[in-house]
This record gives sequence, structure tokens and C-alpha cells, in this order.
Amino acid sequence: MTRPNLFLKIFLCFWLTVIATAVAVVITFIVEPRSVPSQWHATLTDTAQSSGMIAAAMYEQGGKPSASAYIERIAQETHLKACLLDATANAIAGKDCASFRDMTTRVIATLATSRASSFNMKYGIARVALVVKGQSGRDYIFATELPAGPRAVVGIHRGAAILQWSVALCVSGLICYLLARYLTAPILQLREASQQLAGGNLSTRAAPAISLRKDELGDLVRDFNSMAMRLEELISRQRQLISDVSHELRSPLARLNVALDLGRERKGSDPAFDHMEEDLGLLDEMIGRLLTIAKLDMSAPQVPMTSVDVTALVRQVVRNAEFESREATGGVRMLVEGQCFVHGNAELLQSAIENVVRNAIRYSEPGTSVEVSLTCDGSFTRLTVSDHGPGVPETELSRIFEPFYRVKDARDRQSGGAGLGLAIAERVIRIHGGTIRAENASPHGLQIEMVLPQPAKE
Repeated sequence: MTRPNLFLKIFLCFWLTVIATAVAVVITFIVEPRSVPSQWHATLTDTAQSSGMIAAAMYEQGGKPSASAYIERIAQETHLKACLLDATANAIAGKDCASFRDMTTRVIATLATSRASSFNMKYGIARVALVVKGQSGRDYIFATELPAGPRAVVGIHRGAAILQWSVALCVSGLICYLLARYLTAPILQLREASQQLAGGNLSTRAAPAISLRKDELGDLVRDFNSMAMRLEELISRQRQLISDVSHELRSPLARLNVALDLGRERKGSDPAFDHMEEDLGLLDEMIGRLLTIAKLDMSAPQVPMTSVDVTALVRQVVRNAEFESREATGGVRMLVEGQCFVHGNAELLQSAIENVVRNAIRYSEPGTSVEVSLTCDGSFTRLTVSDHGPGVPETELSRIFEPFYRVKDARDRQSGGAGLGLAIAERVIRIHGGTIRAENASPHGLQIEMVLPQPAKE
């Protein structure tokens, strides 16, 4: 059964967001502006004036109990405070009248004016204190909080609303961002590790810190690391097996060559010996290529690299290939733009380019030429080799760089090759941080493009 740890974390973060947002909004009520906008004054004054005159009348008609009963009824209905005071600010009716002391003091100071009043805000609620006259003509001070605050009486305070919404969005957004980062960070690191693993770096592991997590993501990372370790072990064994078998085959192959020479000495010239010699040569070449692949797979990080003149390298390969293929095809044409340098191993790069060019020559139609194009634009060196052969089915283009893979229709034993040349080229280019891809040319033929990064200019 899956542990619910991740669920609990999301659940708790949800309620943390709700609580933190609510607390932040309450705080904005406390710190919001204390002044009441002037456009509210008339409405607030009319509402308070009406209630205050009724309270004064009740006091003059029924005394303090009658006024207290009226104000208590206001408090019960609105859950807000109200007080009736005399002209010297002594409380007549109402509770907690001391909370209005500052406002009543300002009203007494302006008592001589026609409509002495004072306004302020407290916890998002509008409050007003003003002078009202009783039926006897006597002056009273009535202080009250407006029912449901200014939101019900005169609408929402725009500045306060913007502040509250901004705080709510910032707090909830921050918590959601931290939660998303907490959940996605290990996934992104796992994705990066899987890409490195797919790219051939079998020693890649996800960060140890993530594997210490006690939730489903921690389980996933631990499973990934176990899988990567097992893959590295299996592939390393396979590569070592190929290398060991290839080395072991060299000894019997050498003995077969010696036996072939002895047979010729004893039996003389025989066509069967020529076929045997040809097959032994192919076998020797195949073993050599297998050793090259094993070496590239197992010791790629230790390949010594320096600045390589790719232009000179390609020219040399083209000259050699053209000399060898001048009778079978229309030759090799080369187009070079600029002097291209890369940081790499000249021997390996030459081997990769030779394999691709020879592959193109092998499958080109008689009388057609192979085109080799080299360009460099400051960031990348691009080498393209095109032939005029039968091409490759689209579904098999991605597989021609696999060892021993040959297209059934066009690449068989009679056409030559064991399916290792392009595999070697792919590994060499990958070791140099480049890419190699194949596509069918128009109207027919195969085009292989190799892209290598150029060294950064100092």
C-alpha cells in the first residue's frame, strides 16, 4: 500500500495556505488606514444622526433605562457598539464608551460649529461621533460603529480592498510556490539524471539528498538509483564481454592465418585459399571494429583531446577515399567553407569520418559521386556526407547507428560491411559532445550529418 505522506503534505500545505491567508487579511484590517474617505462622511453622518436623535429622545422621555434599552437593542441587532453621552462627554447609555474618547474629545473641541463630528476606522469598521439635539434643544454626543461597517453602508474602501487582496494573493502565492518547488525540484533533477543516463553516462545518479525524503518521491528516486546501478552493471558486463571475446578471438585468428600460409606452401595455389583469406580478413576487420566500440564505450572520458584541424582531416579522408573508389563510383566531391577547428581526438575523428564516407561509397550507385560538405559558423562545425544509393526506409533511420544493424533490402553480406562503421562514428561524435543523424536525400540516397561544437574563443 502506498504511504500517504505526500497526500498529508499537500493536505497540510492547503490548510496552512488557508490559515496564513486569513491571518494576513486580518492583519490588514488592523493596519489599514484609520481615516474615513470624505465621500463617505455625508452618508455616515445621516445614518448616525438618525440613530442619535432617537436615542436622545428616548433618554428625555424615559430616562437612562429607556436610552440604554434602545442602544442595547442596536448592539444586539448589529453586534456593534453605540454610546450616548452628554455635552461634556459623560456616558449616559452604552457600553465601552471609553473607546470613543478620542473622537468625543475632538467633537467637544468643535462643539461651536454647526455640525461638529469626528470619523475614523478601526478593524475595517467605520466609526463616527457627532452632536445631536434632543427634543428639549439640549446637546448630546452620539458615537457609534456603523452596521456591518462601511461595506454595507457606503461600499468597499478601494484602497483597503486592494491591500487585502494583494496580501492574500502574495501569501497564498508564496506558499503555493514553495509547495510546487518542493514537489517539482526532485522531479526535475530526476529528469535531468534520466537524460544523462539515456545519453550514455551510466554513472549518473539522482541527488542523494532527495533519496533521503520519506515520501513517494523519495521512493521514486531510490528506485531510479537502483535501476541506474543495475543498468550500469549489466551494460559494463556486456561491454567487457565484447572486449574479452574480441581479444580472445585474435589468437585463433592468427593461428588460422598461419595455417593458411602452410596450406598454400603444401598444396600450392587454390581458389579455396583465396576465399579463406578474404573471410579471415573480414573477420579480422570485424574484431578490430568490435574492440574499437568496446574501447569507446568503456573509456570515453579518458580520451585525450586537443585542437584538431577538421578541414585538413576531411581533405585527407576524401583524398584517400577518392583514390580507393575511383573505379567503382564517380568519385568524391568536397565543398569546404572556412577553416574549421574542434577540440577533440584527431585519430578518433578521422576514423568516424572515414567510416561514414566509406559507407556512402559502398552504397552509391555506379557512376554517381559522393558529396562531402564542411561548414563552420563560429559555434558548430557541420559535416554532411551524401550518397546516391537506395537510401534507408524511414522507419529504420534511427537504427542504422546500432552495432551489427543492417537494412535488410540494401545492406547485406554481399554489399560488404558488418554494420559497425556507423556505430563507431556515432560513439566518436557523442564522445566529442556532438550529434549525428541520418535522413534520406531527394530524389534518392542517404545523407548523414555530423555536428561538432567548436571550442570557445578566449
